[in-house]
Amino acid sequence: MFCPKCKSEYREGFYKCADCGSDLVYQLSPETSDHSGDEEFVEVFSTYQQGDISFIKSVLDGEGIAYFFQGENSIMLIAAGAYARLLVKAEEADRAKEILRDLGFLE
Repeated sequence: MFCPKCKSEYREGFYKCADCGSDLVYQLSPETSDHSGDEEFVEVFSTYQQGDISFIKSVLDGEGIAYFFQGENSIMLIAAGAYARLLVKAEEADRAKEILRDLGFLE
């Protein structure tokens, strides 16, 4: 199950997005995907710590790096022990990794 607005993923049994209240769908259509165009996004980091997510977002916003956290819903992070995946544009992946390394999130 997915939220068509936030793109958060839920397990079976959930019908509304805990973040925005939208009705969940079984599959995201290509036109609702954030990266359905010619831009490729790649995963550079994952975490289950809400504090890490907030901090990383503020740093990447300040650096002007295009990103999104897939699965950052706090209910899924806490109750299901799921990881949020940080995805950035492929051409900005090296720069994002360097920033995360400088901050101590990557080795």
